[in-house]
Amino acid sequence: MPEPRPPAPNDIRLRKILDETLVAPRWPEGFIMRCFEPADAPALHALLTEVFDDGADGPFDEWWPRVSGDAEFDPALCFLVISGKGRLVGAALCWTRAFVKDLAVHPEARGRGIAEALMWHAFAEFRQRGAAHVDLKTNTVENPAAVRLYERLGMFEVAWEG
Repeated sequence: MPEPRPPAPNDIRLRKILDETLVAPRWPEGFIMRCFEPADAPALHALLTEVFDDGADGPFDEWWPRVSGDAEFDPALCFLVISGKGRLVGAALCWTRAFVKDLAVHPEARGRGIAEALMWHAFAEFRQRGAAHVDLKTNTVENPAAVRLYERLGMFEVAWEG
């Protein structure tokens, strides 16, 4: 397994304890959540590329073998939100070690609670799998809205070492 990239300046690791504070996700009207299927890979890559716009994932033909070949990739831990028009508008790509690798919502679909519902769903799935907590990495400067969301969900900063 490749070593994760070292933290960038202003990167933090956040944790959610999976306890009785979990609530059921509330999906906004007109959107459905479903698990990933292999045919979704190009749309997922396009969403992540558009949302993060940092070029870090590279082209699809490099990204997909790297993601799908990772020992921590489980398609059942990749949650997709589809609009009423059948368009992928949100995704939570999680690793098996109870880590949210990517959380992305298309700019046109933001402000409806999609990211929050995805996170509550991921928390519940990992709790069902026996995890005690879920972690993620975010950047306090580049993603202040994400940091506020994670704090509202009860996440708190922990050391990089876990």
